[in-house]
Amino acid sequence: MGAITLASREKLDNLIFVINCNLQRLDGPVRGNGKIIQELEAIFRGAGWNVIKVVWGDSWDPLLAKDKDGKLVKRMGEVVDGQYQKYTVEGGAYIREHFFGVDEDLRKMAEDLTDEQLSKMRRGGHDPEKVFAAYNAAVNHKGQPTVILAKTIKGYGLGEAGEGRNVTHQQKKLNEEEMKEFRSRFGIPISDDQIASAPFYRPADDSMEIQYLKERRKELNGYVPSRKTDIRPIKAPPESVFEEFYKGTEGREVSTTMVFVRMLSKLLKDKEFGKYIVPIVPDEARTFGMEALFRQIGIYSHPGQLYEPVDADSLLYYKEAKNGQILEEGINEAGSMSSFIAAGTAYLSHGVNMIPFFIFYSMFGLQRVGDLVWAAADMGAKGFMLGGTAGRTTLAGEGLQHQDGNSHILAYPVPNLCTYDPAFAYEIAVIIRDGIRRMYEEQEKVFYYITLMNENYPMPQMPKGTKEGILKGMYKFKSSSKKAAKAKVSLFGSGTIMNEVLKAQEILEDDYRVSADVYSVTSYKELRREALDVERWNMLNPAKKQKLPYVSEMFKDSNSVFVAATDYIKALPDSIAKWLPKPFISLGTDGFGRSESRKALRDFFEVDYRHIVYAALGALAREGKIKAATLEKARKQLNIRPNKENPLYT
Repeated sequence: MGAITLASREKLDNLIFVINCNLQRLDGPVRGNGKIIQELEAIFRGAGWNVIKVVWGDSWDPLLAKDKDGKLVKRMGEVVDGQYQKYTVEGGAYIREHFFGVDEDLRKMAEDLTDEQLSKMRRGGHDPEKVFAAYNAAVNHKGQPTVILAKTIKGYGLGEAGEGRNVTHQQKKLNEEEMKEFRSRFGIPISDDQIASAPFYRPADDSMEIQYLKERRKELNGYVPSRKTDIRPIKAPPESVFEEFYKGTEGREVSTTMVFVRMLSKLLKDKEFGKYIVPIVPDEARTFGMEALFRQIGIYSHPGQLYEPVDADSLLYYKEAKNGQILEEGINEAGSMSSFIAAGTAYLSHGVNMIPFFIFYSMFGLQRVGDLVWAAADMGAKGFMLGGTAGRTTLAGEGLQHQDGNSHILAYPVPNLCTYDPAFAYEIAVIIRDGIRRMYEEQEKVFYYITLMNENYPMPQMPKGTKEGILKGMYKFKSSSKKAAKAKVSLFGSGTIMNEVLKAQEILEDDYRVSADVYSVTSYKELRREALDVERWNMLNPAKKQKLPYVSEMFKDSNSVFVAATDYIKALPDSIAKWLPKPFISLGTDGFGRSESRKALRDFFEVDYRHIVYAALGALAREGKIKAATLEKARKQLNIRPNKENPLYT
């Protein structure tokens, strides 16, 4: 309902909605005390649509012709939907008494009709000629989208087995007498002897019905649904487009959101590649630093820009244009996700490759439009979903509505959604370039969810030989400088919490002489997917040499303890725990969290560098690698509060 004004604004007169108004939900009337058709008419007319109502079948036409004083029309309008359902199940005598019997003139109007005729008077949606007339009017209407509101009866033709009854949806099969009644009512040429076997009936190929259907399909360019497979692949952009991101920022602090916008801007400028890109944002493009794109490519608008924007004097003013490339439909995540699906499936629907980049507040993504994400997956959509201001501790000031600690978990059930939580510019570059290669060059049926943060920090240069690990989900980012130490720990970090992990590494090495290696986990989901694939292969091939998952192979000779820190709930790192050689400690953001700064919020959730250090030392103490006295000393130095309330419950 909230999105239908889009069609009228765009004057989509080739769009026709047909709403089957059978007046019923599964358990009873939709608006038993009102009239759903009138309600829908008001909504669609108010939204600028052309409305066609198909309410009464041709058997009502003679009665309406007699209705000189409008009493029949008045009666039709005053009866509520719940009562119409009652007329359907009770039969002609009930209709005569309770519909026509309220007025003498109405009673006389129906006296020439038998009870059986009254019970079989059709609603408009069951009259082929009325339906044809509605379709004909709809396809010839210009300047507006059209909605056809067709009044029908749920379970039409099932008789006592379910016509107009609340149990219609649960009706599993008909008995023999009910089948005969259905057969006779619709004139299906099946004999009584055949009826017990419930045969399918299909008219002969040379019959009028089949010939008509085939002719219509031929005029409509073939049978549906159909999906084109002769799509011309797009080559991924050359490495040169991404090289600046591989080099880092040489001390300059930027956020991963800023990195992405810079990357998108470069891709849009590419003469070969830019025309395929569809940037989509529900709102707050300026929050994501995308205002430069207003001037560069403009915001799509059907009529163009009919006003002077308030910031017209500024360099990066708000620019709408008929040839704009950004889709910004207002604060409407569901509408934006629908745009993503339309662009992401254009290769199937129209044979046109389009690459949507849909950027949104990550908390407003999979949590709000998860059903549409699943639909995108099922339809084979391609493209990139970018969850901005991601993580539970990156945007504390605006409250819980923006503190996303669960979107990566919500992405797990979608089979073909590749999910990444990059910490650095080069990781984003590698992931996006490879994503374009997989989706548009190799034509894989996958799409991507990438989280971005608004926290500024220096971006390092890409270590050599890390591309494969970035894509697989994990690689060693920084080795320990104290390799000879007996106490060893492997620290897993991702996203913005990677900076806390790196700080923890320094303290462990400098203050406690612990050897600490840091691993960047770009995707727990990819690690788990690969491990499950290997596990399945091993199960199905027990006699062959058993394989090791990638994450197990990385640590097969390790004698370290493991600590993972994430800005998401602990279930995320826990999802790979079974493939590590030892139990490991997950630090995450389970709970709500109300704090006035990132520092305080990370202390509250126990994911800051202090808690990472203490978790590592605690694991080493349990293995006898450090003394209990050292752990107690660390507790005081790090100001760890053992009696602090669990953030999960506060």
